[in-house]
Amino acid sequence: MSLKLSQNSEIGSENTLSSENHLLFVLDEETQNGFPFSEILFNKLKRIGDAFKYLGKTPIQIELPNGALASYVILGKQLNMFQKHDLLRKAVVPLLDEHPESVAICVYGDEAMRAAHACAAYYVTTVNASVLPNRKKENKNKLLKAVHIYGYQTNHDYNDVNARVAGNTLCRSLTLLPPNDLTPLLYRAKLKELANANDWTFEEYDMEALRKMGAGAFVAVAQGSEPQDAAIVHLTYAPKNATKHAALVGKGICFDTGGHNLKPAKYMSGMHEDMNGSAVAVGILLAATQQALPIKIDCWLAIAQNHIGPSAYKQNDVIVALNGMTIEVVHTDAEGRMVLADTLTLTSRQKPDVIMDFATLTGSMHTALGDRMSGVISNRPALACQAVGAGVSSGERVVSFPFDEDYDSDLDSDIADIKQCTLEGGADHIHAARFMAKFIEHEVPWLHVDLSSYNRKEGLGAVQSSVNGFGVGLGLALIKQLLDQK
Repeated sequence: MSLKLSQNSEIGSENTLSSENHLLFVLDEETQNGFPFSEILFNKLKRIGDAFKYLGKTPIQIELPNGALASYVILGKQLNMFQKHDLLRKAVVPLLDEHPESVAICVYGDEAMRAAHACAAYYVTTVNASVLPNRKKENKNKLLKAVHIYGYQTNHDYNDVNARVAGNTLCRSLTLLPPNDLTPLLYRAKLKELANANDWTFEEYDMEALRKMGAGAFVAVAQGSEPQDAAIVHLTYAPKNATKHAALVGKGICFDTGGHNLKPAKYMSGMHEDMNGSAVAVGILLAATQQALPIKIDCWLAIAQNHIGPSAYKQNDVIVALNGMTIEVVHTDAEGRMVLADTLTLTSRQKPDVIMDFATLTGSMHTALGDRMSGVISNRPALACQAVGAGVSSGERVVSFPFDEDYDSDLDSDIADIKQCTLEGGADHIHAARFMAKFIEHEVPWLHVDLSSYNRKEGLGAVQSSVNGFGVGLGLALIKQLLDQK
């Protein structure tokens, strides 16, 4: 999305703003008079019986005499980034619902507050104005062409924000594609196009190569699908000034039937989105590239489908993973940890400074947290704490779960080195993390993000669409933290 951005350090009067048809006013708690069209706003508040401070909980829209639409919101100093994003989304979406060509953002408060609110409002406005895949015959999507900011002016042009929007939009766009338009083969082709466009190194290990390598955990899942178009795709962003090395890993199951342990229709619907973790990883890679961050990033994507058929893997199979460990298959719908196991082995052999994996992995994480936030598990307590902090700063909230060794006893197998999972349920999100950690070599610091909040019908934080791109902002914040570490 190409936007024209203008900035004006002056707030603007009613006359100045008379040419704007869609206006967002971001107020602070001290701004109770002197802002444009305040009389109309207070008349509406009086009519509906609410005080001015009500705008700190629920934004209000008013029709202006010239036919323009204005939306007002208060962002209090006590709010965290998630709460600010949530309020801004509720304030700006009614404006964007009218498919405007431009939006004016007017910010108030001291200089630091105006700077923060201008950046946040610009992000929320542009990320929700992004055009997503839509196959309706009559598509009313119109591009937002311009954003005008009043009340704050800076020398930079919001390139970092634009990069985050691009990464989030790419993540959502890939995830929303229907499964017949994003088979593993088609997905691999799209990734190659992205690599060419962004000067990334592109490498892929197809099924023949994976069999020869001995990547039995990945092959077990992919062997039941025809055509045999699954692969592990490896993308690399390597700027000459790189000072650190991070690795991103993404689960890319393009459709998950559950395999022999077939999902019922209710739970199979939407399983084309089971590749969201890979889309998050690619979105982070794109955002970091556009921000020109001085860090080498390897992105490893486990691209496959989990279908049922004569060759599909089944319960009680014993397979040999890339690192030589034997795995007893317990449930064929626990395929994500299987394809990630071999992918993590490949990733860790490069000895990056940190590995972050993203996956729509377990129902138990969704049971634990619902769809409002996601869970993280790490083999380094400090890294888990960093992730929680990055969630706070980015507005993408995460909760850290334990990684205690005694959970391993639940995965003891009589005939193999480890069970894939258990049939008893329980803390499957922790079991999955303990399982995957067995395939990480060289003691590399590792963070696992179980994306329980990637899809929320009411929108989440900054983003209104149900598939919200959760994880791109989080991962980007973590990479920047890594760069800041000595």
